[in-house]
Amino acid sequence: MPDIDFPLLAKIVLVGFGATLVMDAWMVALNRAFGVPLTNYCFVGRWLRHLPDGLLTHPSIAAAAPQAAECPIGWMAHYAIGALFALGLVASATPRWLQSPTLAPALAFGVVTVVFPLFVMQPGFGLGLASSKAPHPWQARLRSLANHAVFGVGMYLAALALRSVA
Repeated sequence: MPDIDFPLLAKIVLVGFGATLVMDAWMVALNRAFGVPLTNYCFVGRWLRHLPDGLLTHPSIAAAAPQAAECPIGWMAHYAIGALFALGLVASATPRWLQSPTLAPALAFGVVTVVFPLFVMQPGFGLGLASSKAPHPWQARLRSLANHAVFGVGMYLAALALRSVA
């Protein structure tokens, strides 16, 4: 079994959580300023709770049967995914990135992570590949891209903040 560097892992998790918090603050600001709908992370929990039954895709996640604890599961998954994405960044940029964070790799990696909602979550929720079945597909795609770019900036900001306190 390989040795696990727990202090490094904790830093990565904190960067992922911080970046997810930045993205959530961005979405709340867009909602308050422009009425952009907030993401319903309870639907993420609903989707995850249906997976053991073999249901990977739904005609409409909103119309799918509600599941016990779907909201806390969805929110925990949202932040856990942020931590996993941060792990991906650090693995691809090397752990030295945490010591001297730069914006470019974080922003690029954040943009790349948009593949997950476009090709996994949106089809699973009944919105089709890259929101092709959404009422305004290009608006949904651009919103996803912007949110994930903000997530990338959030990874950079969280790593800077972590470096300043560590």
